[in-house]
Amino acid sequence: MWLALILCFHSGFMRKMYLCRMVKIDQIELGEFPLLLAPMEDVSDPPFRALCKENGADLMYTEFISTEGLIRDADKSVKKLDIYDDERPIGIQIFGSVLESMMMSARIVEEANPEILDINFGCPVKKVVGKMAGAGILQDIPRMIALTDAVVKSTKLPVTVKTRLGWDSNSIRIQEVAERLQDVGIKALSIHGRTRKQMYKGEADWSEIAKIKENPRIHIPIFGNGDITSPEKCVDYKNKYGVDGIMIGRAAIGYPWIFREIKHFMATGEHLAPPSVDERVDTALKHLKTSIKWKGDVLGVLETRRHYGSYFRGFRDIKAYRMKLVNSMEHEELYDTLETIREKYRCVEM
Repeated sequence: MWLALILCFHSGFMRKMYLCRMVKIDQIELGEFPLLLAPMEDVSDPPFRALCKENGADLMYTEFISTEGLIRDADKSVKKLDIYDDERPIGIQIFGSVLESMMMSARIVEEANPEILDINFGCPVKKVVGKMAGAGILQDIPRMIALTDAVVKSTKLPVTVKTRLGWDSNSIRIQEVAERLQDVGIKALSIHGRTRKQMYKGEADWSEIAKIKENPRIHIPIFGNGDITSPEKCVDYKNKYGVDGIMIGRAAIGYPWIFREIKHFMATGEHLAPPSVDERVDTALKHLKTSIKWKGDVLGVLETRRHYGSYFRGFRDIKAYRMKLVNSMEHEELYDTLETIREKYRCVEM
């Protein structure tokens, strides 16, 4: 009986210690259960990252950057290296398939002074995959490992990887991939629970991610990604799959408050009140103005458009105002439309 009680206590104590331990990427402390902002093309730029950081994101990654663009000093690629002190810790993500370009890009990234260099082995987009980059490399695991090994040896920065379960349902080798990537020196692994063939269709399968966490050889942090859309789901997946943290992508587009809502729910078991109309409008205005400042008068306006639908989701009869926001190129007209939304909906029950 006493032995059973002792074993029960020890098991509970160890589980508590596991759940409360500090998650670290190399020497970078991220808290007990960090929430990461996924790298998203034309989304995870400095204006959007600033909003996510304000709302509780523990670690963020830049948009992915082409290694071929970096070594050729292409303006679009170089500009994506812009990072700011108030968004640290931050990782810069690169993608490519040419060994020499990956190595040269690692050294270029190091000069930008991020905390982390991340390699994208997960993007499923055809134009990336067609060059055997992103998720395309999942068709050639030995090359994937060789590229990673070369990058790790080319920089003093801790290197992390983001990838998928496999190329398709018949080639899921993520268990082997995780071990081999760890063996060549990566410091953390983020896994999207779909194959490349799935793109973003169907339901993400986190069971393969859980198996990696159960592997006694694995000692680096494992972050899960895919289908996290609510605080309840985040907590459920944390408990069910045992990941070290969760990476959030599409659910944060137009809704950076998801990070603070998850953290509040994890701490209290209760839902945080949703953002007010004033906060939504203020955030949309800030996002638009900082995007214009960073990307210019045209691109800043265009790339903010995708966020408006989520900023004002659930607002009754919002379509006419949303159409103005996504069709106008005039800054003052956009500002006026947002202020009109504020006045119209401030005292209206959504």
